[in-house]
Amino acid sequence: MQSGLMTTYQNPTQNRNGLAWGLSALLMAFYVDLYFTDHLDTVASALHLPSKWTFYGLIYTLAMCIGGWFMLRKHGNSAYHRWRTISLVAVQSVLGFLLPLVLDFLGRPSYYFSYFFPLKYDILFPGTLKDMPVAVACWFVFGSLVGVPTLVYFQGKRAYCSWICGCGGLAETFGDPWRHLSDRSDRAWRIEQVSIYTVLALVLVMLGLVVGDAYAADGSAIRDLAGHTKSFYGFAIGSVFSGVLGTGLYPLMGSRFWCRFGCPMAAILGLIQKFGQFRITVKKDMCISCGNCSAYCEMGIDVRAYAMAGTDIRRASCVGCGLCAHVCPRGVLKLETRAALGPHGKIEVWTLDL
Repeated sequence: MQSGLMTTYQNPTQNRNGLAWGLSALLMAFYVDLYFTDHLDTVASALHLPSKWTFYGLIYTLAMCIGGWFMLRKHGNSAYHRWRTISLVAVQSVLGFLLPLVLDFLGRPSYYFSYFFPLKYDILFPGTLKDMPVAVACWFVFGSLVGVPTLVYFQGKRAYCSWICGCGGLAETFGDPWRHLSDRSDRAWRIEQVSIYTVLALVLVMLGLVVGDAYAADGSAIRDLAGHTKSFYGFAIGSVFSGVLGTGLYPLMGSRFWCRFGCPMAAILGLIQKFGQFRITVKKDMCISCGNCSAYCEMGIDVRAYAMAGTDIRRASCVGCGLCAHVCPRGVLKLETRAALGPHGKIEVWTLDL
């Protein structure tokens, strides 16, 4: 039995009681202060940091480091989860914090090299690319259009969402104590499918408007519409949805609220995964219906239902974290990739130590 499995719902910060509501309110208040006031600029200045965003990056990275340590204490008996956690913390520490910090101190524009389109929604805007060094622009264009999609086709959404992404990294480390709170109802699944693809559509429309404005002979009308769309997206999605609610609701709705209901990157990578080579396979007639897998699924997937039916899991929302397989007492679930298509394709098995 994995550490913490029997005590998860007894912890007062993990079972939606008054303390959990208070913690959620505190997290939301922090993000409201971050996005809509200048108070944290004073703190950043006192610490000799370039801006409040650098200070936020420091807090974010420390939260992931501390959360990663607890994650390793709980699930570090699996080599898969050891390396996955180390990868998430290392990517955030180096590409998400230290490198942008160095660029800031050198007086250069700072870039978060682990975020690609459409998560970084404006990275492919013509004006954004034009202001970048050629090598940096090539990195983001190639990563967004070729690198990450290809990686996900062969290795599944986990390759980005559970090994690289900073948003997923915070969820997997700092947010791990609340992963069991994700809503597993059919109603939540229906809402998820509408909301996440709506956000993706909004990003694509916004990109189309910006590109149209850049190349239109008289683009005043398009420019106005693009400006309003960017303002709306920056406030409603970039600030409120992904930040205030996305992290603030960890103690009430689980650690992947933003990834599940709003992230446009997760939406498009999920579609690629559906047609790709990754799946979680099920050993038929082995499931004892203990429910550990479903309880630990941060994406709200009822894994037990698939295991009981003996059906492989290829859900677009699955981020391939592997906790379902890790907590299964009978080894029913395995993370696999098909190396060659067709009925005789070789299967590569990523077993998880129990």
